[in-house]
Amino acid sequence: MKELIIHEGPRVEQVESPIPVPQNHEVVIKVVVAGCNPKDYKTYWVPTPINQGDDLAGIVHQVGSDVFEFRPGDRVVALHQIQSPHGAYAEYAVASAATTAHLPPAVSFEEAATIPLAAITAALGLYRALSLPPPWAPQPLPGPLLIYGGSTAVGAFAIKLAKAANLHPIIAVAGSGIDFVSSLLDSSAGDVVLDYRNGSEQMQQDIANALTASRAQTAYAAFDAVSEHSSWDVCAPFLAADTRVATVLPYPETAHLPGGTTQAQLIMSGDVHGVFGEKPGGREFGYVMMRAFVRGLQEGWLSAHPYEVVPGGLDGVQIGLARLSKGQVSARKFVYRIEETASLGTST
Repeated sequence: MKELIIHEGPRVEQVESPIPVPQNHEVVIKVVVAGCNPKDYKTYWVPTPINQGDDLAGIVHQVGSDVFEFRPGDRVVALHQIQSPHGAYAEYAVASAATTAHLPPAVSFEEAATIPLAAITAALGLYRALSLPPPWAPQPLPGPLLIYGGSTAVGAFAIKLAKAANLHPIIAVAGSGIDFVSSLLDSSAGDVVLDYRNGSEQMQQDIANALTASRAQTAYAAFDAVSEHSSWDVCAPFLAADTRVATVLPYPETAHLPGGTTQAQLIMSGDVHGVFGEKPGGREFGYVMMRAFVRGLQEGWLSAHPYEVVPGGLDGVQIGLARLSKGQVSARKFVYRIEETASLGTST
């Protein structure tokens, strides 16, 4: 089969690999659509070049001996385990049965491929780092939820999940995707989106005004879905010492957070697979949330992220990663239809 290995650059290498065989708890999936994430081009944190794709939707090809929920031919969406072999940039990929879910008939493979990694990261941030209530136990917040990077896939899913749980007001920060973020919010509940392109000073004034409008001085909780370009400095003045903070990248030691804000937590999608050490309940969390996502898609309280199909299937991954690395995408995800790969049919 055709498979891609992602090198520093980013540089994409197409190789021939055998179709993987599942371990007892795994599912082998014929990939119809692979989704792309910013981490896929950030190869500096991966010791050895690998297939970096983690979001996939497709058809079950084979299941391991302990798998009971799936059988060949099922339409599924799955989260591949980061830093492990047999990723999504291939004709066939492997996923744990725990982070594989049946795909509702009305949801396309393209839509499904935008969801797993970003939505899992958003859920880890909201429910495990910030201890906020989920959509099946909605309740109002005692104060505002600040979400920096609302147009990123992680930020957008955080907004959607928060809104489904009646968590308001949401103060979202975005840039060129501000119109998209605005469409996700409920202004009648006090939600607002602010434009960081007006500069840090104006941004902080806008956040202060939004907090005043919600009768608060600081955010009740904060989700930094960017965690770079000094996003922490913009957020810091509006965090109390007991404000819970979720980040998607490590904050530097120079981050100007309130002195007592020691509860800032780094969230990683790999926690649902035990990649960075077993976290209590991490695997169970991934199992439950993947099934909650597809239920949300079926019932309408969750939607896919906007996407752009990059032409050429696997041949288009180089173009997509290059555009991502140059910051040429906002408020959408790149997806690849594997069947569009020109060299298919020549695999061994």
